[in-house]
Amino acid sequence: MIQNPHAGLLRTGFYGLLDGLALICKIITGVSLVVLTLIFGWLVFGRYVMNDTPTWVEQVSLLLVMVITFLGAAVGIHEHTHLGVSYFREVVPDRVKTLFAVLTHIALLIFGVIMATQSYKLTVFKWGTEIPLLHLPEGLRSLPIAICGVLICLFTVGHLLRMINGDPEVEDHDE
Repeated sequence: MIQNPHAGLLRTGFYGLLDGLALICKIITGVSLVVLTLIFGWLVFGRYVMNDTPTWVEQVSLLLVMVITFLGAAVGIHEHTHLGVSYFREVVPDRVKTLFAVLTHIALLIFGVIMATQSYKLTVFKWGTEIPLLHLPEGLRSLPIAICGVLICLFTVGHLLRMINGDPEVEDHDE
């Protein structure tokens, strides 16, 4: 079998891309959380001090919650901080642990594909409608779900490649 001398570099580059995407998601979710906090501060100030409630805050907060939730969930897949039952994985022999891990990643990959394709369809369907008060496409509400589905697929493929190639895994935050 001929070994590609650039395969390791390609894998390392792919893993770096995944780490970079996870970092970008963390930054976006962090900024979104700060903005969410600030606009709710403005809502309280407007309502109780100025006696003029800013009505746009609710619509913007709904968008930000979608971004925070779904990009954060994708990062959870990348960093193994998503919900999981690890008890069974811990008490079985190593070969079964590996099988459980592969089956989990395959299930996540299928879930990510379904999530990405169906939410993409929803985004396209809703794009022609406007969000009240914001005059932005309604499809923006479901766009983070589609992006999350794609990221789940990418991060899961990264985990599977690491397992296949025996590369070190992203640090497990379960323990």
